[in-house]
Parts: sequence; C-alpha cells; structure tokens
Amino acid sequence: MPFIACDDGVELHYRLDGPDNAPVLVLSNSLGTDLGMWEPQMPALAERYRVLRYDTRGHGQSGLPPKPYQVDRLGRDVLTLMDGLGIDRAMFCGLSMGGMTGMWLGVHAPQRFSRLVLCNTAAKIGTPEVWNTRIAVVEKGGMAAILNGVIQRWFTEDFVKLHPSSVKVISDMLLTTAPEGYCAACAAVRDMDQRDGIAAIRLPVLVIAGTHDLATPAQDGRFVADAIPGARYAELPAAHLSNVERAEEFTQLLTGFLAG
Repeated sequence: MPFIACDDGVELHYRLDGPDNAPVLVLSNSLGTDLGMWEPQMPALAERYRVLRYDTRGHGQSGLPPKPYQVDRLGRDVLTLMDGLGIDRAMFCGLSMGGMTGMWLGVHAPQRFSRLVLCNTAAKIGTPEVWNTRIAVVEKGGMAAILNGVIQRWFTEDFVKLHPSSVKVISDMLLTTAPEGYCAACAAVRDMDQRDGIAAIRLPVLVIAGTHDLATPAQDGRFVADAIPGARYAELPAAHLSNVERAEEFTQLLTGFLAG
C-alpha cells in the first residue's frame, strides 16, 4: 500500500485514482472516517480528475501522531503528500475536519491550489468543554461509546432508516478508527479558531452546508462563505455527511464548481 512519511515520522496512507494526466483533486476526510468516505463521488470524479485521497493522521491506515498537534499540522500533511508525489498545484475538497484543513491551506499555501471546496465545516467548532468531554468518553469507553451519538449528528433520522447499509459503512469506519488518533484530532479541532484568518483567502471557494447538520450547522457554513471574498454558498437538505446522504446533488455541486 502507498505511504508517504511526514517529517515527524507519521506515515500517511494515500490512494490515487483517475487519468495520470488529468488535473489533480485532493479529497480530505472528516473526523472519525477514512478515505473511503468519498466512494459515492469517485465514479464521477475519477472520470475527469486525478484524485488524491488520503487517511488523515491517526485515521484509517495512516500512522498515529507521536504528540499533540494543531490544524497547521493537517495542512502541512497535505503539502507533504503533494511534494512527495510531485504535484505542484491541485484543487482541494474537504469535509468537516477536511474543510478546516482546506481553510488553513487557503490562507497559508494559496499558490498550491486553484480552487477550494469546504463542506460541512466551520472556522471554529464547539467549546473546549464539549471536546474535552468527548475525548474523556472515548478514552474510557473506546469508539463504541460515541457511535450512536455521532451517527445521530451525521445523518438525518430518515436516512438512517432508509439506508442502513450506507450508515453501516460509515459506522464501521468510526468503530475502526484508533481511539488515540481520534482523540488527538478532537484536540486539534478543539483548539482551532480560523474565524479571523479566512478573510485572507483569495481563491475561488465553494462552501457546502447541510440544512440539518447538527455538528457544523448551516449558519457556520454561511459564516465561512461570508468571510471569504467571492465565495459561493450552497445548502443541501442533509445532516453532517452531506456527500453520503445527498450524494448525487453533492457530486453535481462539486463537479460543476471544479469545472468553473
């Protein structure tokens, strides 16, 4: 399996799909999932783009972080992957934690990207107390201790009832995430506040929010879109994982924006 090592020794697991000479699109997963969360989009994306997916550190098959880190580490991980693969410039799409990574990249490495898509995300999420409580629950009871609560935030009740197989795929990702990796990512999200910085982004940006998103409410997405000059805003009738719950509409929004 393909891996690229970061300067702190963490090995990032990645996958490339699509034509070798096509424009590159980087996809970044949410907290508690792996690169497989993008499967609903892959048939359409791999036809026209060279798609680089990766497991965020501490998730999937990527290595566990050796010490606590901040959102800048997640951004530098993306640049490490691009450098290691000889990718000078790419488009970027991230959901939730992946969207936070995208904001950092848009501020600190804009020359490496042509377009950003920031999905079901926020410039700041929750309070330290909320994140510290979640970390404590996982440290005590493992990933199973938060499964039901997370699924209730990630999908609407109707979707859970009507699409149990899709929900199981995501549930399995959460349950197989290393608790240490999850908790480290929770701490990074807890400490992140990009509300002031994102106004400096000058790239074309699409923000996608979910009307029923409890984790990053639509108002958070609207804030991000309003803060970034010229950013477009779109809202889907979905909860947090809008790319799964409303896969077709999400893919249409994404491919339409990337095509310019």
